[in-house]
Amino acid sequence: MNQKEMKTASKQFSSKDFHETFARPVYVRPAKFIHADVAAEGVHDQFSAERKHPVFFVDLPSKNVSMTIGGLLPGQLTNRHRHTYETVLYVLEGVGYTEIEEERVAWKAGDAVYIPSWAWHRHQNTSDTLAAKYIACENAPQLQNLGVALREEEGRDL
Repeated sequence: MNQKEMKTASKQFSSKDFHETFARPVYVRPAKFIHADVAAEGVHDQFSAERKHPVFFVDLPSKNVSMTIGGLLPGQLTNRHRHTYETVLYVLEGVGYTEIEEERVAWKAGDAVYIPSWAWHRHQNTSDTLAAKYIACENAPQLQNLGVALREEEGRDL
């Protein structure tokens, strides 16, 4: 990559810069490719406390998608909330359900659950003895970078 391409690849564009964009994609090496042993760093304290269940952030430089590892303690029910970004949960361990608007979607380890944008939802671990664990993939960074990401917690933000 030449100097001009490097400068353009890292620039934030406005409408006056349209003539500076490339007709072809340019590879820009990210700061890192791996976040080793995510759980060893511990839960994200503030985020976990607000959501009332443990959450581990996967810290990689994606500008469009995020991944978190979430957990639900035995019998735990999360707060009802909604957000402008989509979520796909992949259940690693446990059994439970996700309530999306008024529909209850049961899940178990190995299942994937889709949560549409702006749908009220919450998660319940239905086991009294075993924790549940899932990976959540979201397009939150993309919407944050566009300035349109929004999250509401029922009873707190309304």
